[in-house]
Amino acid sequence: MKVLVVDDERDVQVLFEQRFRKEIRNDEISFAFAFSGEEALEYLSEHGHEAVLILSDINMPGISGLELLRRIKQQFMAPPPVVMMITAYGDDENYQSAMRLGADDFLTKPLDFSILKEKLKEI
Repeated sequence: MKVLVVDDERDVQVLFEQRFRKEIRNDEISFAFAFSGEEALEYLSEHGHEAVLILSDINMPGISGLELLRRIKQQFMAPPPVVMMITAYGDDENYQSAMRLGADDFLTKPLDFSILKEKLKEI
C-alpha cells in the first residue's frame, strides 16, 4: 500500500518512518511525502493513482488541506484515493468542512499511531 503524507512540518517524515519501520521493511506499506498542498498535487499528477491513501494536514501555507481535499476529490475520480485529514485543531468547523468535501476520515494531532494502523488495515 502506498501512502502519501502531506504536512508542512518536515519532521513528520522521520516520525512515520520510525512508527512504520516494520511494515516498511516487510513491504506492507510505503510512504511518499509532500510538504505542501502544491507538492501533493504535483506528486498526484505525476504518479496517478499510485497512492491508495492520502493523509493530509489541514493547516498549511499556500493550498490548505481542505482545498487540497476538494481538488483531489474533483480531479482524481477513477478511483479517488482514500483521504484522511489530520489537524491539531479537532474543532467541529474543520470536521464538518472536511466531511462535506468528501474526507474519508478525520484524525487529530498528536497522531495515535495504533489507531492509524488499525484504520489502515480496513483499506
